[in-house]
Amino acid sequence: MGRLASDIGGTFTDLVYFDDATGTLSTAKSLTTPSNLTKGVIDTIELSGLTCAEVDFFVHGGTTVINTITERKGAKTALLTTAGFRDVLEIQRGNRPDLYNLRFKKERPIVPRLLRFEVRERVDATGTVLVSLERSDLDGVIARCREEGVEAIAIQYLHSYIAPEHEAESAEYLREHLPGVAVTASHEITREWREYERANTTVLNAYVLPIVQEYFGRLEEALKDMGVVSSYAAMQSNGGTTSFAWAKEHPITLMESGPAAGCNGAAIVGALCGESQIIYLDIGGTTAKCTTIENNKPRVTTEYRLEYSRTQFGYPLRVPMVDIVEIGAGGGSIAWFDKAGLLKVGPISAGADPGPACYGRGGDKPTVTDAKLITGIINPTYFAGGQFDLDEGKARTAMEKVARGLNTSVAEAAVAVIRTVEASMINALKLVSIQRGHDPREFAMVVGGGGGAMHGAPLGRDLGVKEVIVPLYPGLFSAWGMLATEPRRDFMQTALRRDEDVQEEDVRTLFDRLKQEAEDYFLNDPHMADAEITYEGRIDLRYLGQEHSVTVPVETAATTIESILADFHDAHEKTYTFRLEDTPVEFVTYRLAASAKVPRPELKKLGPEGRSLEAALKKPRTVDFSEDGQHEAEIYERDKLPVGAVLEGPLIVEEATSTTLVHPRQQLRVDEFGFLHITNL
Repeated sequence: MGRLASDIGGTFTDLVYFDDATGTLSTAKSLTTPSNLTKGVIDTIELSGLTCAEVDFFVHGGTTVINTITERKGAKTALLTTAGFRDVLEIQRGNRPDLYNLRFKKERPIVPRLLRFEVRERVDATGTVLVSLERSDLDGVIARCREEGVEAIAIQYLHSYIAPEHEAESAEYLREHLPGVAVTASHEITREWREYERANTTVLNAYVLPIVQEYFGRLEEALKDMGVVSSYAAMQSNGGTTSFAWAKEHPITLMESGPAAGCNGAAIVGALCGESQIIYLDIGGTTAKCTTIENNKPRVTTEYRLEYSRTQFGYPLRVPMVDIVEIGAGGGSIAWFDKAGLLKVGPISAGADPGPACYGRGGDKPTVTDAKLITGIINPTYFAGGQFDLDEGKARTAMEKVARGLNTSVAEAAVAVIRTVEASMINALKLVSIQRGHDPREFAMVVGGGGGAMHGAPLGRDLGVKEVIVPLYPGLFSAWGMLATEPRRDFMQTALRRDEDVQEEDVRTLFDRLKQEAEDYFLNDPHMADAEITYEGRIDLRYLGQEHSVTVPVETAATTIESILADFHDAHEKTYTFRLEDTPVEFVTYRLAASAKVPRPELKKLGPEGRSLEAALKKPRTVDFSEDGQHEAEIYERDKLPVGAVLEGPLIVEEATSTTLVHPRQQLRVDEFGFLHITNL
């Protein structure tokens, strides 16, 4: 029997299969099929040649949720709010991402005002009912939703995070009288405060709910038709998995599922290499993602903002997510000139269809992949394991547009495209490291994605990291990370009180309640009913008068108020460089991460069979290493490199899913697991 992972990216769909009996990994990769994402998954299974009946676990991640939102292709959605709060999506927040940017505009609400309805009810911040729910208002909403052809409804009442009864009653009533319309109540998604953020999260969940339910339904049918009859799991943005059934009701938790799996994989790779401080960089066909991992644990946050930029505040989401910075820079990113004549690369991507010009599928715009082919980095006959040949002639024709704009040669234009996209990537890496108070010299960088190994060496050198680590199967790394991911769900409860009013028994009681919810959640999953559950507790605290809080870990069963406050003062000083021990402290939100222990594939150490430098060496070729100039580079086949091999650049290591670039004055070492370590000389 075995475990199967599938990851849909903007350009490629990846598959990794682990055979429990033999301990071997099988992989496959195919172009993503945007018009029918299920087809891409099925294509990879067929390419792999798997015996589907032997698959006893299937986990899936992808870009369905985030693409639906960014492309604005979600369901027609309505919003129900407490009377007087109809315009919470319009008002938003008064702060701006760039104080002096006069071109800043607020985000356009996902739900137009026409479809935002008020309901008479009111609960205060303590949970006390001030105005009972007026059922007659719901009848009016039902009639209007029928008239407007509404497909999904979001319900967000004031202070429902502490008193959800009115929301629950409304949701039940709407589901009864509007069959076929997807309904999401805010307390079902998050029990964390802040009305705008909670409303936006609820709306976006409702917005994608019908699309995700239809997609997962088709995927289940297709898998069963192929003979994959097993437990089906979905990768979540919090770094854990959940059942298809739960994911179909809470799709907003799948927003960054692929990158989150890669973060888990990076943490495991770091631990195997003896590195607890990791910068993880994932470069795919459409985007580049990066984050920091401390003490072998990715940071999880609820402060995520979709489509955030210098001119956009973005759409805030109040669901746990691995803290990732994402930019539109990848292999398919298109090179173009702005109005000032400056070269830009991304965020628009050629995607999988038609793809970069060199794919020969109708694309005619210059991309990063075209530039890599022109510079000799990519082997045109070995791309994606040789599934199809790349056309350098078409790549050069497309790159001529850039060459004319820069008044230079096609070769120099290709180098300019690569350096421009790497400048964007280094800025993102600095954002998660230097700008957050981290010294990159104390971190190792793990790279994943099809482009991670190609850009990792120069980016790591510029950032100043200890070393760059290229794991096994970097082009399939997110899918591999899914196999090593445990089921997880995060529980939270805002309970705002001053420290003088909080007793230790209050803390234990609240965490016990959250633990009970976690136990009920896992017991409802027949595959998890007997699993060992582990817990991690945290509390958000702040000084009285502050807007935002600092999160500190706590021992949920045995802790004291004094120790919690001491940890808070330390954490606040580390984050903001000062502490105010004489200032009252507020307890804000209690958090509990519950994970179920399940078997995970273990990497085996490599043996010497079939491995030697002579066997690995391939025909050399001329490669342009950007600022390091052109060199006749040695080319090696990764699967044949021996353990302990030490090589000096310039060189390239090729494999079916990626290409590793090692610049001059850099050294490559192969460790016992087959990971590639790149250091500066």
